[in-house]
Amino acid sequence: MSRSALAEKHPWTLPWWKAEGENVWVLIYLIVVHVMAISALVFFPLPGWKVALTALILAGFGGLGTTVGYHRALAHRAVKLNPVVEQFLIFCAVFNGSGSPNTWVANHRNHHSNSDTIDDVSSPRHGGFWWAHFRWLYQWEPSSMKKWCPDLIKPQYMIWAKLQIPLVIVSLTFGYFLFGLPGMLWLGALRMVYCLHGQCFVNSLLHLKEGLAEGVDSSQNIWWLGPLQVTAWGENWHGNHHSYPASACFSRQWWQIDIGWYVIRGLSMVGLAKDIRVYKN
Repeated sequence: MSRSALAEKHPWTLPWWKAEGENVWVLIYLIVVHVMAISALVFFPLPGWKVALTALILAGFGGLGTTVGYHRALAHRAVKLNPVVEQFLIFCAVFNGSGSPNTWVANHRNHHSNSDTIDDVSSPRHGGFWWAHFRWLYQWEPSSMKKWCPDLIKPQYMIWAKLQIPLVIVSLTFGYFLFGLPGMLWLGALRMVYCLHGQCFVNSLLHLKEGLAEGVDSSQNIWWLGPLQVTAWGENWHGNHHSYPASACFSRQWWQIDIGWYVIRGLSMVGLAKDIRVYKN
């Protein structure tokens, strides 16, 4: 098998710096945002409590956009959100750097359909930790929207692909007008890098079980990742999720904190969420 044919089937065999097609822009963005984030820690390690708290709040809303809006509502249809709430959560996710809803959902449904096989979008089973954590973002050919999320090929979802670049630019820079350069770097790049890696751990660390056969579920729960995942609000119960993906609730025990689920319950109490599907023992 030629090198090009091998890479087409197994993109993790490519050099780490080689992007897939137009994903070169994803790689450029990742490099730039990481350089900016490191600059934030080097030049402004203590930006003040107002800057740090604002960054944390923004990260929290972004995490809800991803786990409630993208993951539970759009990808798995485990809950139906009020259209205004749905669009607000999509905005939060895009502003947080999670990509457009169509791309995110297509990749995620692809992942569940081919989980822990050689066709998995982001499994560490074949590509290793860094492939699952990071490299697939710019080395995996984008999953087909027509195949994986035809239900999202609608104007209210497709528009976000066009808004994504300007929103990310605003997200990276708006903090300057609130708190100057420290605000720009902390509210922008550092927040987005922190959120990125918090979400990437779901694909890498939470699937990192060795010695399993092809296709055997590798998803797991890691309790201590929860407090670190302000960006993912309950996604650390990933083993629970894979055992019943259609459930809007990722927790199974009373002590398993799932902020995303609590938000959905709160929204349902005021009539902003309905048709909620929940796993039952």
